[in-house]
Amino acid sequence: MADSPRLKQLFAFLDNNPNDTFVLFALAKEYEKLEDKEKALEHYLKLLNIDVNYVGAYYHLGKLYETQDLAEKAFFTYKEGMAIAKNAGDKHAFSELAGAKLALGDDDDFE
Repeated sequence: MADSPRLKQLFAFLDNNPNDTFVLFALAKEYEKLEDKEKALEHYLKLLNIDVNYVGAYYHLGKLYETQDLAEKAFFTYKEGMAIAKNAGDKHAFSELAGAKLALGDDDDFE
């Protein structure tokens, strides 16, 4: 897997700028495509560690948690992302995150 041309290219970009959030997001998505959930998770978490306001990561991270049967982690990831999206004024992301969160249940189910 690590020999894929796309991964090599992304890691070359990352070598030039280790904190490039767009490249980290792209790596996470590429690992998801390759069905390496552990590496995808690693890159989403690194991305959010660098930039907690990277709104787009919350939905995808939440969905990744769902594929691992981690509904509670997904729920709180969506909820955190909703707060970030609201602060950023990103109504589209807020709506997507709210829909994903609602599909899992409501606050009473997890809090």
